[in-house]
Amino acid sequence: MRFTSAVSSGKSLGEQAYETIRDAIITLRLEPGQTIYENELADSLHISRTPIRDALQLLVSERLVDILPQRNKQVAYISELKVKESSFVRLSLESSAFRLAAGDWRETERYAKAEKQIGRLLREQGEAAEQQDVVEFLRLDEEFHRCILQLAGNETLLEVVYHMRGHLNRFRYLAMKELVLTESLVHEHEELFERLKKRDENGVVKLLEHHLGKLDSEFPRLREQFPGYFKD
Repeated sequence: MRFTSAVSSGKSLGEQAYETIRDAIITLRLEPGQTIYENELADSLHISRTPIRDALQLLVSERLVDILPQRNKQVAYISELKVKESSFVRLSLESSAFRLAAGDWRETERYAKAEKQIGRLLREQGEAAEQQDVVEFLRLDEEFHRCILQLAGNETLLEVVYHMRGHLNRFRYLAMKELVLTESLVHEHEELFERLKKRDENGVVKLLEHHLGKLDSEFPRLREQFPGYFKD
């Protein structure tokens, strides 16, 4: 397959390769069960095999890539257990962060900046929903949550959430791709935002639990539509 890497002068080739391949896995351009060939990836990204090998090692550690006999590699199948475990961890971590953000919301420059950024993200997400752009919608969804998590001021939290979301986001992308994106998805973010600004700690956590707790109803339908994507 052919895809391009987003060039960033501040990141090594290995880091850029990791992010590009990871994104291709999450957005199903590299499909579950697909064999990965280092030389093909290197050719596609116009880099040597060394950074590709480094990137794949990180993806193996995240269990997004599996090592097969004879040292071959393939994209990991979607694991229902892993998705549900990731969802549980995400909800646990984000609930604490959202509660902190709501309780600490103040009329300060820091929160004014966050409010402006969140407002922009919500507008752009509405446009992505109108255009049925699932990749952009999911990216903006991640940015919305990341913006609020950053207010907790915990870099370890951000790093942990980023790495454990890979399995969950791949499933979410598949679910969104098969659904019609609607304004109701954006409205849930708008409601979360309003509860944050009102410093409603319990309300924002309750809404977040509803917002993130929709996996169980999606699994049977998607497993039936894409039986070759799942392993358990």
